[in-house]
Amino acid sequence: MSVQVIMRDGQAEYAVLPWAEYQALLRAAGQAAAEPAAETTRTALGQLKSLREAQGQSLEQLARAVGISPHYLGLIESGEREPDEAIKRGLARVLGVAGWESGS
Repeated sequence: MSVQVIMRDGQAEYAVLPWAEYQALLRAAGQAAAEPAAETTRTALGQLKSLREAQGQSLEQLARAVGISPHYLGLIESGEREPDEAIKRGLARVLGVAGWESGS
């Protein structure tokens, strides 16, 4: 298992591990794996810029259609910000992507 430990003030605070290993731990603990819709959302949001460009929309056009600033949309596209559910629904509606309405 490859785990990265993040320290704060000399104490272990977080453990980061690959997604597949996390899923295996959940199964071993008898818990359900993450929702497939969450996986779809995460994957689609990671491809947001490509989806937008494939539809011929500028950053400004999509941001205005969703009701957010172009700067904030740029942060979402770069992965620096996670949009809330209302913004995900707006992006799904404007881009015609199913599955973003679910929680992530």
